[in-house]
Amino acid sequence: MPEGDSVYMAATRLREALAGRVLTTADLRVPRLATADLAGREVTAVVPRGKHLLTRVSGGWTLHTHLRMDGRWQVYRPGERWRGGPDWQVRVVLGTEAGAAVGYRLPVVELLRTEDEAQAVGHLGPDLLGPDWDPEEALRRLLRQPDRPLGEALLDQRTLAGIGNVYRCELCFLRGVTPWTPVGEVDRPGRLLDLAHRALDANKLRYGHVTTGDTRPGRRHWVYGRAGQPCLRCGTTVAVAEREDPSLERITYWCPVCQRGPSPVPQTPRRGLPRR
Repeated sequence: MPEGDSVYMAATRLREALAGRVLTTADLRVPRLATADLAGREVTAVVPRGKHLLTRVSGGWTLHTHLRMDGRWQVYRPGERWRGGPDWQVRVVLGTEAGAAVGYRLPVVELLRTEDEAQAVGHLGPDLLGPDWDPEEALRRLLRQPDRPLGEALLDQRTLAGIGNVYRCELCFLRGVTPWTPVGEVDRPGRLLDLAHRALDANKLRYGHVTTGDTRPGRRHWVYGRAGQPCLRCGTTVAVAEREDPSLERITYWCPVCQRGPSPVPQTPRRGLPRR
């Protein structure tokens, strides 16, 4: 599931493959860009912004893409077989003499003048992995709606950019509150933002969003994806609320013992297996 650290890593790989090279192929497989031709232009930069990717090319153009839930970029060497999915899922092909970058299932593909990038990303809050990370501004934005549920506020990219559902669940666990706790009731919210920054920074060049410090399968997350399993801290069965916000289609995981605060349904904690 793409989050800010996943997008940062994708940008790093794309930058290594494309930056400073001239495009020999630029196939944008979306109807409104069918006649756009970037071939012959040099890729000048690949910049992550929260969950957005900005691929800049000479002549003042930027290819803006977003992975959302299912998108993916894959880099291939010359002659290497494409393995990211069937051909009909390909939305973008950017080729150079050194290989190709292929974007699969990209829900957002648009071509902007570089000077107009703010149209795509100007609404975003401070980027947790950006050079402009500003914890004070992020805290100001987080606290401006004290009655808002913390989990909802963390997912709002206008508050701070880069957190998705994995980190929403894990950060709430690590701070000991449920995602439905009002922001104004969270103790020392600045510490939560510092934790968010450190977590994404630690994972920005590896797969898996590891939050426990344990990279073994099944032990990388405290609660995310662990519905019905024992909490790794206290052994209580991890609770799940499925799609409590249908507009976002998010599933929430939490520990009824380790996390204080409101929940969408009454919970009767069950003790699971003791932590090994």
